[in-house]
Amino acid sequence: MGHDTLTTVGDPAEPAGDRLARPLPAWLGRPGPTSWHRLNPLTKLTIAVVTSIQAVLLGGIVGPSMVLLLAVVLPAVRTGVGRQVIRTSLLLALPLAISASLVNLFFLPDAPTTLFELGPFRATEEGARFALEIVIRVVAIAGALTLFYITTRTSDLVVDLERRGMSPRLTFVVGSAVTMVPQMVDRASAIAAAQRARGLDTEGSPWRRMRGVLPLVGPTIMGALNEVEERTLALEARGFTRPGRRTLLWSPSDPAYERLVRWSLVLTIPVVVIVRAGGWGLP
Repeated sequence: MGHDTLTTVGDPAEPAGDRLARPLPAWLGRPGPTSWHRLNPLTKLTIAVVTSIQAVLLGGIVGPSMVLLLAVVLPAVRTGVGRQVIRTSLLLALPLAISASLVNLFFLPDAPTTLFELGPFRATEEGARFALEIVIRVVAIAGALTLFYITTRTSDLVVDLERRGMSPRLTFVVGSAVTMVPQMVDRASAIAAAQRARGLDTEGSPWRRMRGVLPLVGPTIMGALNEVEERTLALEARGFTRPGRRTLLWSPSDPAYERLVRWSLVLTIPVVVIVRAGGWGLP
């Protein structure tokens, strides 16, 4: 099954022949640049979720490292977004990784092996190892979610979820949540540029930058609220809340082998749980 499940769009009042001859918009159903991009959105979402769960369930350092390499680094490099995924993942994981490392390095209970002492604090070898495990897991989770976000168009995800029976309201919430952060960043950048044009000092010393943040918070939040209101009115005008199931013009392809891959990935979770419960695992 190809990408276009229905390739007609037009005014119902038009003659049938004219509607059949009119193609879908160019942006609708446009294939991705690589085979990973062209995977069904639910398949990529399943890979991201299972990768995150496996990174937590697998013990030690080797297991999460293999998950990070096979499910995040290699696909990201093959799709040409390796640098972007690595940079974004490290930025997202950095705050939690630093706090977890410090807490476990200096305050892990019942850790006998001392690496060094820093005043009243004692860094232990066991704490350093456990901190490394946590950092790898956090980076794997951040990398899996970042890879999914970068290689998946929001419109494809929303259409695919609605095709599977999810309510339009819930799909709208999912799509809004996915696009909220980049939209907020773009809006804040535009407001900062406008404020600098009016003489606001947002550069220089850290104190000046912190002082310049306050005038940006209000317009950014108010702009987001106004955008939500405008989008709500636009959706209501287009009959978004009408009862019944909508007819989709297009939906992403979902071949049988991808459905098999999804179920296989889900089944690996109880397998890992059983292996861990039995005391077997990687170091």
